[in-house]
Amino acid sequence: MHPTLRRVAGAGAGAAIAGAAVLLASSPAAAHVTVTPTVTTADSYTVLTVSVPHGCDGSATTKVAIQIPDLINSVTPTINQGWTVEKVMATLDPPVTDSHGNELTERVAEIVYTAKTPLPEGHRDVFELSLRLPDAAGETLIFPAIQTCEQGETAWAQVPADGQDSHELDYPAPSFVITADDADGNAAGDEPADDAEPTDLTTAGSTTSDGGSVVGWIGLILGLLGLTAGGLALQRTRKTT
Repeated sequence: MHPTLRRVAGAGAGAAIAGAAVLLASSPAAAHVTVTPTVTTADSYTVLTVSVPHGCDGSATTKVAIQIPDLINSVTPTINQGWTVEKVMATLDPPVTDSHGNELTERVAEIVYTAKTPLPEGHRDVFELSLRLPDAAGETLIFPAIQTCEQGETAWAQVPADGQDSHELDYPAPSFVITADDADGNAAGDEPADDAEPTDLTTAGSTTSDGGSVVGWIGLILGLLGLTAGGLALQRTRKTT
């Protein structure tokens, strides 16, 4: 085969494979309701984005109910202009004390978004939840979501068994794993500590001063070399004349 034809054929095969991959990725079976956190570090503040990519077997979405794990007590939902939002509370028995020392007698058990106008099939929307992650590195947080449509509903609530890949499930529950602090012990999403040590300005000044001295000496040496070269050139000029 001619080299040019070989390149064209290769490009065509690549385009066909890429097209097939796009079709697979966009098929309903591959598009799940998901949760994506801005931060996964334990004991940090994060914003969760819950994505609803399609309806229920062609039917428009009218409501999305997101269940909150027991380890989380407080959630602040973001307003979505196309939806009304409601917090469903559950009683805490016994009450618990939060990180600010306040006694909590109830927790947010569910966030429910109801569409003002049904979300058509083939369209997606996202919902954002602000919360503080529990201090439980390695724990998997699961957010089952019930998607109600004009006809029927889909319960995204399946949890994989040990060793099973969630992609093998038809309707996996949105989830993610809480991670540990970084190597310096700083949790991403935390505000800087008030007692952080200030920069040692004296040391910084000394370093800058030493650097300036070195540069000064180099400049002086280069200047002397320039004067010497100039003197030699002048002598050669006089001898020539």
